[in-house]
Amino acid sequence: MAQHLADGSVIQFLVVVLCLALIAAYVHAALLSNRSYRKWPIYRTILWIFALLMIAFSVGGFGIAGRSHAFTDHMWIHLILGMAAPLLAVLAAPMTLLLRTLPVAAARKVSHFLKSPLPVFISHPVTAGILNTGGMFVLYRSGLYSLMDTAPLLNGLIHLHLFMAGYLFTAAILCIDPSPHRVSYLARAILLILSLAAHGILSKMIYAFPPDGITLADAQSAGKLMYYGGDLVDAFLIGLFCWKWYNAARPRQLLKEIGEK
Repeated sequence: MAQHLADGSVIQFLVVVLCLALIAAYVHAALLSNRSYRKWPIYRTILWIFALLMIAFSVGGFGIAGRSHAFTDHMWIHLILGMAAPLLAVLAAPMTLLLRTLPVAAARKVSHFLKSPLPVFISHPVTAGILNTGGMFVLYRSGLYSLMDTAPLLNGLIHLHLFMAGYLFTAAILCIDPSPHRVSYLARAILLILSLAAHGILSKMIYAFPPDGITLADAQSAGKLMYYGGDLVDAFLIGLFCWKWYNAARPRQLLKEIGEK
């Protein structure tokens, strides 16, 4: 037990240190970028800081991470780490900032890597959707969740997957940073609707059929939190997606109307 706690504490400490380092690196990159390009939007820096603080808060041993043995508390972490923090991180456009900050040769190497087979495969909207939604079904509808408390490393890897899958899916839907894929807004809208439906179905399954070792009352509380809390984050995602779609379609519509006149 002592070793388990020690290992868990080390992982939590490393998460906090990593989050603080990424905040410092982003701020430094934004300041460097301002010297060569037009000023980097301050709101993106604020969004990045909030995203990383959310991660540190949920996983790094503060607040709810200290009482995450209850399934409802875990669901709070799921919402923050798998949905809210990825949305804020995507809106911060970290890859765009990185490419603006790096020397030309290094930026080309990063761009070349992002176009290599593995990044292209996992960043495709369909793959990202499967990793995001499918990963949640595997976690909550198998015995994997019950193993988290007994294996700190597995716990950390699952939390890492939650964030990365959420980030990849959100990035694939919104396309804030440069993307190697040319997926239409309609196709992304269909994928988003399917993902929202799957998330709602899973929350209802948790409500009615608790994972192994979870009481019915705790599962029902967690299921409702997942359903309504997820809807709140998804509402922002839907709004941003529709706003981008509208802005992308409007110039063509205006040109069409001018041509008709």
